[in-house]
Amino acid sequence: MKSRRADSRKVKADSTAAVRASISFPPEVYETLEVIAKEKKVSLAWVVREAAEKYIADRWPLFGKQA
Repeated sequence: MKSRRADSRKVKADSTAAVRASISFPPEVYETLEVIAKEKKVSLAWVVREAAEKYIADRWPLFGKQA
């Protein structure tokens, strides 16, 4: 019999929900990201996600965001 916790992990792995990541930045990069976020009136996480999506689309066009 599977444990309830094992079943929960499988559901999470199969879903399309966002995955949380912890990332460290040099202080000057973090400060610049904060400035960008404040100017755009968005969260720092939004700026990082947007930058990552652009990087992927530029580097590997076939894997970019699909509309």
